[in-house]
Amino acid sequence: MRVIIGLLVFFLSTTSGDDTNKGNPNDLNWDVPARKLMVSTQIESRDISDSLLLEVMRRVPRHLFVPKGHQTLAYNDHPLPIGDGQTISQPYIVALMTNLLELDSLDRVLEIGTGSGYQAAILAELVDTVYTIEIVEPLATRAAKLLDSLGYTNIVVRCGDGYRGWPEKEPFDAIIVTCAPPEIPSPLVEQLAEGGRMILPVGVNWQELVLLEKENGQLKKTKITPVRFVPMTGKGVNEDRK
Repeated sequence: MRVIIGLLVFFLSTTSGDDTNKGNPNDLNWDVPARKLMVSTQIESRDISDSLLLEVMRRVPRHLFVPKGHQTLAYNDHPLPIGDGQTISQPYIVALMTNLLELDSLDRVLEIGTGSGYQAAILAELVDTVYTIEIVEPLATRAAKLLDSLGYTNIVVRCGDGYRGWPEKEPFDAIIVTCAPPEIPSPLVEQLAEGGRMILPVGVNWQELVLLEKENGQLKKTKITPVRFVPMTGKGVNEDRK
């Protein structure tokens, strides 16, 4: 089994394989109407109404985060392969997880699982700084290069084991995890600021998307929806399970 930290692999009942937003990348600005349609049919229709988030998802060129052979499908309602046997998640889940963090423009956010870099780009449009960790070196390298070419100066990419977080940069106002640990990683809880929010899938055979809110040093836990993610890997996970 390929077990790669940070890349979202899930299937929801709302996922479909149609080509509703298929376009021709040889046509100038073909992606602009595709992004608008993606937001209206996949995100707004599922009760995500934050105007700033919706505008960001209309603006960020999602097709640049997938291989050229799949760019015409980039705005469809399903995951797509991005190389190294991994995928970019469907737009709705990116929007849902981002929305649940209730981000502020001054926030510092930790992302575990850079993947293609698309989620980091969405976050970077909304907050002050994004620190993102990817365990697969080719993915980390490609994402860093792409994000830099797109002019994102507030994203810091690190290749490494995300289970332990990024302690030298803590505390974080928000943490987003795009892979499933068997239990909530205690290092990430420690690095979450007071009043901060963390969104992550948790579980092995049965996984749920969970929202954590730190209040007076305690965690308030809210279960959001069943999901299917790749498992979190790395030394931290293995050591804690011994």
